[in-house]
Amino acid sequence: MTPSPAWKPAAARRVVAEATARLDDARLLLSADAPLRDRVRDAYGATREVRIRGELRAVPVEALAEVRPRLRVSVLEKAGFHTVTQVLVAGTERLTAAGIGDGTARQAVAAARTLEEQADRDLRFRIDVDPDDPYATVLVQALYAFRVSTAARYRWFDLAQRLVDGLPPHLDAAGLAASRLRRLFAPASRRSESFAAVSALAAVLGEDAVPDGGRAPATVADAGTAGLAASAREVRSAVGQPPEAADVWADFERRSAEYYGLLSQVVDLGDDHEAAEGGLPADVVRRVEAQPLDRSLLRASLRGYQVFGARYALVQRRTILGDEMGLGKTMQSIATMAHLTATTEGPAHHLVVCPASVVTNWAREVEQHSALPAVVMHGADRDDAAARWAAEGGVGVTTFEVLGRLPFDPALRPALLVVDEAHYVKNPETIRGRTVRAWSDRAERVLFLSGTPMENKVAEFKAMVGYLQPEVARQLDAQAGLSGAKAFRRIVAPVYLRRNQEDVLTELPGLVQVEEWEQFGPADGAAYRAAVEAGNFMAMRRAAFDVADADDSAKLRRLRELVEEAVANGRRVIVFSYFLTVLEQVMGVLGEQAVGPLTGSVPVPERQAMVDRLAEPDGPRVLVSQITAGGVGLNVQAASVVIFCEPQVKPTIEAQAVARAHRMGQTRTVQVHRLLVERSVDQRMMEILGSKAALFEEFARQSEISDTSSAAVDVAEPSLARTILAEEQERLGREAVAAAR
Repeated sequence: MTPSPAWKPAAARRVVAEATARLDDARLLLSADAPLRDRVRDAYGATREVRIRGELRAVPVEALAEVRPRLRVSVLEKAGFHTVTQVLVAGTERLTAAGIGDGTARQAVAAARTLEEQADRDLRFRIDVDPDDPYATVLVQALYAFRVSTAARYRWFDLAQRLVDGLPPHLDAAGLAASRLRRLFAPASRRSESFAAVSALAAVLGEDAVPDGGRAPATVADAGTAGLAASAREVRSAVGQPPEAADVWADFERRSAEYYGLLSQVVDLGDDHEAAEGGLPADVVRRVEAQPLDRSLLRASLRGYQVFGARYALVQRRTILGDEMGLGKTMQSIATMAHLTATTEGPAHHLVVCPASVVTNWAREVEQHSALPAVVMHGADRDDAAARWAAEGGVGVTTFEVLGRLPFDPALRPALLVVDEAHYVKNPETIRGRTVRAWSDRAERVLFLSGTPMENKVAEFKAMVGYLQPEVARQLDAQAGLSGAKAFRRIVAPVYLRRNQEDVLTELPGLVQVEEWEQFGPADGAAYRAAVEAGNFMAMRRAAFDVADADDSAKLRRLRELVEEAVANGRRVIVFSYFLTVLEQVMGVLGEQAVGPLTGSVPVPERQAMVDRLAEPDGPRVLVSQITAGGVGLNVQAASVVIFCEPQVKPTIEAQAVARAHRMGQTRTVQVHRLLVERSVDQRMMEILGSKAALFEEFARQSEISDTSSAAVDVAEPSLARTILAEEQERLGREAVAAAR
């Protein structure tokens, strides 16, 4: 055995110090979530109790007699106790001190607690954004710290465990080498053992080169342990000094779904577990629940129904996830891919096939919510990207049209094939259908995604099931009206899982906001470049719609898809734009589905008539409106999907428009979709205005917004226009020069 080289005391001290610090970091990351769970649980309990007491504050003491008919309520009222909450707060002791008999006091408190328990059972808990609510703020701060801790634990679990297991056995022995005095009097064998212990510490920390007895390294941590240390600092900061109320509420608004997901991990939010299971038979549910889900590569928290969906995809292998729009089918797909990658040796290949309009969204979602690399195989460099994906693995994202043209080795077998908007391949005889069929046959697992309800389209549904599990498809009678039948559910249980928003999101009505990022094609891209060259800021903003054929506009194609899916799910839609020409394009695309356009030239009574038509059972499903006209003053609770065709220069106007649908009386989650184009005026506006998003969303909860509030958060349009125009002219100029070389 080769003896370990000698270590200078200074070098050894730095290794020991680094090892001690990283051991503390690792232990923190492995253990911090337990006390933070308790903190969340306590904050939730306090917030819930305040909510319940607040409700009971409006309940008169007469209600106690409904629980205890012989209770002398008049005695309570004469003593100054008029509400159930007052009785609860007082308790038996204070009631008797106020002159109420002991028996009456005990009965009153018992009855009040019964009503409290009933209110607790009936309460559907939601976190309403209110920085002035101290209880809700403490809860959100606790969830923030829990989020930071959970994310760090998932990310660094393996390394932290390696440090916890590998460092302690060597720390004591290494201390000798770090002390000049101790090593002076120690026998040679002890010094040799100590030097070996220091080398072992350095190896565990990731330092391959052992010092030769000369200079001490500045650090022995590799990139991994340095990242772990940074995460530990973030956790300590979040635990010891949570962000200010405004900052933590802003974070909550940006990622409220994740906060609710974390909360559901700690407390029972009253989720309908049967609904989360999609009404599947008990035998299927048992198999799914037994499937572990490795979340080490995820960077997001999942709701319970999302965990079930990912497990279902893993267990059943070839399935359709038909969750209603807004429930996170993309997130469940990413969780499935992350599990397969984490549990596979070597590179794992996953393939996502989707409409061109959502390619960018898929790549963004994968890289934002997981540690998986996304490779976009679309556009001029698609062949190079395909070669990179084939060699390195990750999540390859391509379109139905490009899929059949990519040069792949037939031996390449994706671990998971995801087909988004799977109803695009309802006809297996088309070129698109045959291409997807070929890839389905070679993939180890297949997951079709479609938010469009399919029970009423049995023939189409049967064709889609045929790609996945032909034996199930053969059991379906394409001519039968099987919608909602138990027999239908049992037959398709091995292949089809669908949940609805109202069944699984207990905090409804809520607000779900989605950025729909697209890329310019030849026609809309040319219109945009022309607008930039002309120095016309307003033309730049509407250029994505400045096409002769609607199919040449990436935004119009995505808008049409969003409307079709919303309508299929029984939802009504409001489409907002600032520009009259854009509204005309939208009306042309939607045809008889839409009413409008509602513009500034439409008299106010006629505006309300348009809204009323939208609410009619057999009326149009979409209201097309100029945002400056329909974004204020109207109540449009009939609509639960809002689509913005472009970012607004005054974000308060956008917030007011959302508030038309997201207000008291709304019974469905409001989905807000913003149509955006990468590398354009849209992206720059979002970046510049994004820092004020929390204020804008706060305004969305108000029925009216004052001019003063508006001025406080809006960005001056001339300044914004000049800044973005100059930047875009410079960028396109650079790209033109680069292309000419």
